[in-house]
Amino acid sequence: MQSAPRAPTPDRAPAQAARPADNIPLGIALMIGATVLLTLSNAFSKHLVAHYPVGEVMFLRSGIAFGLVCAFLLPATGLGVFRTKRPGAHVARGLSQAVSQTLTVLALGLMPLAGVTAIGFSAPLFAAVVAILWHKEASDPVRWGVLIVGFLGVLVVTNPGADSLQVGALFALGNAVMYGTVTVAVRGMAKTEKAGTLLIWQMAVMAAAHALLLVFGFRWPSGPDAVLFGLLGASNVGAQYLWTRALASAPATAVSPFYYLMLVWGMGLGYLAFGEVPTPHLVVGGAIVVAAGALLLWHETWTRRRASAPPRLARPAVVRLHRPAVLGLSRDYAA
Repeated sequence: MQSAPRAPTPDRAPAQAARPADNIPLGIALMIGATVLLTLSNAFSKHLVAHYPVGEVMFLRSGIAFGLVCAFLLPATGLGVFRTKRPGAHVARGLSQAVSQTLTVLALGLMPLAGVTAIGFSAPLFAAVVAILWHKEASDPVRWGVLIVGFLGVLVVTNPGADSLQVGALFALGNAVMYGTVTVAVRGMAKTEKAGTLLIWQMAVMAAAHALLLVFGFRWPSGPDAVLFGLLGASNVGAQYLWTRALASAPATAVSPFYYLMLVWGMGLGYLAFGEVPTPHLVVGGAIVVAAGALLLWHETWTRRRASAPPRLARPAVVRLHRPAVLGLSRDYAA
């Protein structure tokens, strides 16, 4: 799973009705485009990490992406785009993303593309657990039931006992835990920070962090692979942009379900590019995780809508004129 964008959790007050300015068809189209680019980014990473040191793949991926972001943003915004009152939160977010993406690429080198994607879908489940235990958010039996079912789906995908998947599955789970945890820790940054500021800080911190991994080796890429590295960085930035635009164009509840199309793209591209045939464990477990994530989103939305709904006014008592005691009138006047 490409973890740079936020996992589709209902943080944008999805319980609210669609605003007049919302463009739901556009938001859905942008989200689908983001999932395609995320899957391509994972595929490029999977191919390159098989031939180059993981530190080199991560640095070039983040470095090229950072360069592209600067090329597009700085001419219009200048260095003011870096201005923020929450530098510590930006650094924590960027470092977490650097670790999360590194774990993802390590998993891609050991697991099928669709398998890493399916396990990555559990990030919102981990985010919900952390929100309950850390932020003391209210919970209920339905929420816990959905989380348990979702984690059972992850177990089905990882297929414990299959030696070829154990290590890769641990990396993929580490990505989901890291991403889900930090999503809760930095929740609400989008309310105070501009989209450009969020993006450029994230790319800058990730590029700096991944530069440290170059001590593990570097090999000059061939001409075709250099092109792939460029496409890797471009797809990473493109996915970030489309993801942000999708959530800005329509309510999260309208576009988030289309995020799960990544599993379809992952299965298809994994088969075409790497000859990976989806196993029954992957299909069944992936379906369980997707269903749990979708149900969790629906439950959270319904709960927030009910909590934010204005209190219902008490029905006024019905006053009947043939009951004079109600109005305090004499029977003669009422008659």
